[in-house]
Amino acid sequence: MVELRLPRNSEIGKGKTYPAPAGAKNVRTFRVYRWTPDDDKNPVVDSYEVDLDTIGPMVLDAIIHIKNDVDPTLTFRRSCREGICGSCAMNIDGENTLACLKPIKDIKGDVRIYPLPHMPIVKDLVSNLDGAYAQLRSISPWLQSDSAPPPDAERKQSIEERAKLDGMWECILCFCCTTSCPSYWWNGDKYLGPAVLLAAYRWIADSRDEHTGNRLDDLEDTFKLYACRTIMNCTQTCPKGLNPAKAIGRIKELQIERKA
Repeated sequence: MVELRLPRNSEIGKGKTYPAPAGAKNVRTFRVYRWTPDDDKNPVVDSYEVDLDTIGPMVLDAIIHIKNDVDPTLTFRRSCREGICGSCAMNIDGENTLACLKPIKDIKGDVRIYPLPHMPIVKDLVSNLDGAYAQLRSISPWLQSDSAPPPDAERKQSIEERAKLDGMWECILCFCCTTSCPSYWWNGDKYLGPAVLLAAYRWIADSRDEHTGNRLDDLEDTFKLYACRTIMNCTQTCPKGLNPAKAIGRIKELQIERKA
């Protein structure tokens, strides 16, 4: 596993330039971060001139076009193309977002595309998220209950109880929020990060879960929870419009209420 290099601008090499087809009139340049760890070379930025009249409106459409028709060596993740799977999370125009939801027309000038920051890199735009998923597993993101469910029925909630989960169940674990958080950059091996803490509060707030105390005990830690400095990058960058900072704040409030 290799760490993402964030060298000074002078250390990022200028890569290849792929010109647009002759006669193209609506051209935009996509500057894409390229790095193959096995090559033992510094990262470079390749430039692809794309005729926007031949592709769809989103950044992901351009990347797929580049992969299919221009440069098959470009590596990235994608799946649903509908903002549901979170696979195409990357840094576009300086912001962590989903390539499938980012309109090209909203970006002025050249479109700059990098992988999620401060994460290990597999190749090009593919980040290694093994560490983040291990942190997710550590908070037991599933219903925990000691009592038996009703026979031949589900565990029911009132409308009010169910409403408490809104703004959390929609998380698609793209980790845009986590990788935008300076606290996670500094302490990613100890701090759980916004995405995982949002998932933790989703189960703490669930009326059907009976292990709330254990969950709060596990989070009562200098780094796991309290490394959050409420910088708010997480909420600003979430492509689904969620508010991880609010969930983290609520966990802190519950910890205080327990001690009162």
